[in-house]
Amino acid sequence: MANHKSALKRIRQSARRQKHNQHIRSGMRSEIKRFRQAVEAGDSAGASERFAAAERAIRRASSKGLIPKRRADRSVGRLAKSLNALGS
Repeated sequence: MANHKSALKRIRQSARRQKHNQHIRSGMRSEIKRFRQAVEAGDSAGASERFAAAERAIRRASSKGLIPKRRADRSVGRLAKSLNALGS
């Protein structure tokens, strides 16, 4: 365990940030999972709503620095591709 005042503060800050980041990342993964379930069910209207929510969650995680911007772009592109395949 840390003894310095600054190290103790750093531990508190890290724990707070970890909890916040975990919340955003978990929400993003949940939205992606809901979108994929809608695609597998063949529900195009529900999938398009879920796509918007998933994209918003991915972009939010990217803007917070949880995932790199290029990974966010790639993930959204793949989700869009599966949504477009559903409509065809």
